[in-house]
Amino acid sequence: MKALILNSGLGSRMGALTSEHPKCMTEIDSKDTIVSRQLRLLNNAGIQDVVMTTGLFDDVLREYCASLNLPLNIQFVQNPIFRETNYIYSIYCARELLDDDIVLMHGDLVFSEDVLSQTLHSNESCMTVSSTVQLPEKDFKAVIENGRIKKVGIEFFDSAMAAQPLYKINRNDWRIWLDKISSFCENGDTKCYAENAFNEVSDEFSILPLDVKSELCAEIDNPEDLKRISSILKRRKGGRDRNER
Repeated sequence: MKALILNSGLGSRMGALTSEHPKCMTEIDSKDTIVSRQLRLLNNAGIQDVVMTTGLFDDVLREYCASLNLPLNIQFVQNPIFRETNYIYSIYCARELLDDDIVLMHGDLVFSEDVLSQTLHSNESCMTVSSTVQLPEKDFKAVIENGRIKKVGIEFFDSAMAAQPLYKINRNDWRIWLDKISSFCENGDTKCYAENAFNEVSDEFSILPLDVKSELCAEIDNPEDLKRISSILKRRKGGRDRNER
């Protein structure tokens, strides 16, 4: 299994916090940045191979990951037109490295060790969702039909659950999705989400909803998110319930 971490975004909503490095290098506590925590948890879970897409500050991110001295094989792929495209094109750029079972995550996602373990140990392809989190206005929702995810996007509300971009995709399922991602990009449709491609082939394979309820699994989009998630991590270290969100 390989991990695919998407780090080609500009992180503009973070303001000055991303003026000198990518958003994934934002400090979330005294020990970790977003990406160092992701890589450490992946290593602890036995994932050795990581494909990381990059955009702005490519060299800074490469040097930082090397400085962590983790026993991981990290292959970096820079999206050369990161300013004009969405991460669907970053995945397309990395496609030759992704012929495997995949654990896919956005580079601004913070999750608990338990959430990662549940994701990796799913026998079926899955995406993390939450039945206890209110549907967000602007973030991902997953439409659930007959126990499987039918569509993913920010625009869906009916029959939907709050969703986060942490997936475990079995190789055969991933190949179907990746082929559609390639088709989108080769036809010039590079500014949408990779999930737009999934929505067109969701009848061909199954991604099951993995309900992590109130476990920590959330993106950091802005300084307010950073403050909230850093506070959760601090409380967890102070002995509070690890399931706090």
